[in-house]
Amino acid sequence: MKRIFDLLISCLFILLLSPILLTVSIILLCTGEHKIFYRQARVGINHKIFFIYKFATMLEKSSLMNGGNITTVNDYRVLPVGRVLRNTKINELPQLLNVLNGTMSFVGPRPLTSDLWNLYTDEFKELSWNTAPGITGLGSIYFRDEEKILPKEANTAYEYYAKHITPRKEAMETWYIKNQNLILDLKICFLTLIAVLFGSSNVVFKKLSSKIYVH
Repeated sequence: MKRIFDLLISCLFILLLSPILLTVSIILLCTGEHKIFYRQARVGINHKIFFIYKFATMLEKSSLMNGGNITTVNDYRVLPVGRVLRNTKINELPQLLNVLNGTMSFVGPRPLTSDLWNLYTDEFKELSWNTAPGITGLGSIYFRDEEKILPKEANTAYEYYAKHITPRKEAMETWYIKNQNLILDLKICFLTLIAVLFGSSNVVFKKLSSKIYVH
């Protein structure tokens, strides 16, 4: 059922959003480093590595620069057009292709790079073995403005992420995996829409806090 839902939703969104996808592609070809897509290795279902697709928003070699795989507010590696795409979350839209090819689901735990994945506990890794990562999810909504709460210094940002963000995300993703169903996925999609339209809305956090307690 979940796979059928993913296929229907991804095809529908690709069709409806095709004018935006085409326009952004043309803009990216004419600006920045003249690249449309950014591919990055992430840990997926059964802990297999796959490549996630996003619109290019940062310098191509950004992961090798100071800051690594963690992006902070006003990060120097983010390109001008990329900043707009990131703020509106339009940069995430190419992940519909990942949903289409089965490497991701529409709703699920956020797919992580190997270095951030290693911050999670063995218990969570075992629990999430058969769960496909998602474009959106509880952790993605709650930490929608993650870049704004991280310290600007790269080393400090990584330490903060490991100590304060990882445990909360793990708690949320754990709760989702244990309680996932189609109705919950629809509710998370609705919360995602609210978050995109209204930003860090209190409505989002009230609804989340009514569902899960995070230490």
